[in-house]
Amino acid sequence: MERALPLVVPLGQAEVFQALQRLHMTIFSQSVSPCGKFLAAGNNYGQIAIFSLSAALSSEAKEESKKPVVTFQAHDGPVYSMVSTDRHLLSAGDGEVKAWLWAEMLKKGCKELWCRQPPYRTSLEVPEINALLLVPKENSLILAGGDCQLHTMDLETGTFTRVLRGHTDYIHCLALRERSPEVLSGGEDGAVRLWDLRTAKEVQTIEVYKHEECSRPHNGRWIGCLATDSDWMVCGGGPALTLWHLRSSTPTTVFPMRAPQKHVTFYQDLILSAGQGHCVNQWQLSGELKAQVPGSSPGLLSLSLNQQPTAPECKVLTAAGNSCRVDVFTNLGYRAFSLSF
Repeated sequence: MERALPLVVPLGQAEVFQALQRLHMTIFSQSVSPCGKFLAAGNNYGQIAIFSLSAALSSEAKEESKKPVVTFQAHDGPVYSMVSTDRHLLSAGDGEVKAWLWAEMLKKGCKELWCRQPPYRTSLEVPEINALLLVPKENSLILAGGDCQLHTMDLETGTFTRVLRGHTDYIHCLALRERSPEVLSGGEDGAVRLWDLRTAKEVQTIEVYKHEECSRPHNGRWIGCLATDSDWMVCGGGPALTLWHLRSSTPTTVFPMRAPQKHVTFYQDLILSAGQGHCVNQWQLSGELKAQVPGSSPGLLSLSLNQQPTAPECKVLTAAGNSCRVDVFTNLGYRAFSLSF
């Protein structure tokens, strides 16, 4: 007796398109809400999804709790970077930054509050904005990306107040030294530049690839990630992930990680990094690899630490990259579950 063939129900075109979209999705950016209970994620299709961390972490959580509360089209191209103020979510795409009210988004009213474009040299120039950085003391936003410049925007008036020039290629990342106040920028030209915001001048340049202990010519000279903690900086990309003493411009620790890193952050007495490969790496400041915690994406582009004191029950690390999933780590030892875009 012949076996009956399984019944195959053809998917509709919309379902096929959605399945392909999810298969080829990249999540470039994340940002936690000011209350600490929600997470925004932005993908390569210009969409932003809002997840409820409190619902996903609840003891009564179901599969539906790990899906977006709301998803909306924010930009025509990828959402490269996002940050949150006490009321707004700011998102950056190709040549523009937009503001969204958290309160309205959570009511599923996803209408942009405003859209601004930095003063580019020509109207034909539409470079991507790879990095956003809040400067709370002066209520300003710094944008940087494909035009090799840093633009400062006054968040009160929406006007662009200064341009910092010095990089000779794309800028990938920014970090703030709050006490100074100074901003660090790293990019495709292989330099980390330190800017004094009071004078709008470049005060220090570290060309990482020129230091033999950091150089990896086969990976290129680009700087893809950086973070700062007082007089210390950690950066990586083409060159090795390295801890630097800023005042002396001295590399003090070279971390033994072969794969280029795309995101790095200081956390307590550790450094967390991620990049090519599916693991979140935990480093001692001495250079010892404390742990590698696997996630579900083949490559990671962003890490987000939710440390909002208003929601201690939502204190998590989230990691996202080359998939439609955002991994959630309730402690640094293992991945608890994944949110799904």
